[in-house]
Amino acid sequence: MRTPHEINVYIRFCETDAAGHVNNTSHFLYFEEARTKFFKELYPERNSSISFILASIKCDYLQQAYAGQTLIVATDVIRVGFKSFTIRHTLINNETGSTIATADAVTVWFNYTEQKSVPIPEKLRLNLEKFLV
Repeated sequence: MRTPHEINVYIRFCETDAAGHVNNTSHFLYFEEARTKFFKELYPERNSSISFILASIKCDYLQQAYAGQTLIVATDVIRVGFKSFTIRHTLINNETGSTIATADAVTVWFNYTEQKSVPIPEKLRLNLEKFLV
């Protein structure tokens, strides 16, 4: 059975807000950390001129999280296109297993020198498909 890519994140007090829970903007830091580690393992051949660029990200907040908790960020691939793909991050409470938030991120394979999207390399496509749900 296929398993998602996973990392653990520890919630620091500075990531909370006046309501005492994790601030809505902090979730995006957790997703970014998971995404960059996922990409590094998925395709280490990328370079500074051709790499990933985030086109959009949407987050659904389902439960609150608090300082001192450890969360799991599970990352799956939900779509692979010609020049872009979509990944889904699921933020999970490590103690209870409940889902805190989900986010879908559209990522484009991008040529930074030419400032345009380019086709996803075959090796990357094959690696993405290993995480396809």
